[in-house]
Amino acid sequence: MTSKKETNCSRIKQSWHAIARMYNNEAIKHNLTTTIGFVLLQIDHKDGVASTSIGPSIGMEPTSLTRTINQMEEKGLIVRKRDKKDARRVMIVLTEKGKAKREISKKAVKTFNEQIEKKIGTAKLKIFCDVINEINSIADTRKSLVK
Repeated sequence: MTSKKETNCSRIKQSWHAIARMYNNEAIKHNLTTTIGFVLLQIDHKDGVASTSIGPSIGMEPTSLTRTINQMEEKGLIVRKRDKKDARRVMIVLTEKGKAKREISKKAVKTFNEQIEKKIGTAKLKIFCDVINEINSIADTRKSLVK
């Protein structure tokens, strides 16, 4: 199954690095990063999103997210606005430039996912999703045991 040098973890990490390199190569062409692209996809193009809901949806730590949101604001991709219903909440809203970059990110992710589905097929992808969910569950369980 796995050699002494290649573990399940190393396979997952190698795959993620290959995917990240692919997305970064595409992102660079549009003055983006993979991280910014994924954050853009979490922001509703009409209403924006509460800043606190972005990180958990993509597994990003608050410190990293703050740094990324600051970069996005500097690039003119987003603005921060107080929620009209709850002034304590900060909403992240896309600018016109941000909306355009979000569409670029959306197209890149959609195209890659279509290529995966075409090459691998829905049945194998279903199994993959089940397996990766189990792996995540094991990792979450171990994380809580380590504390």
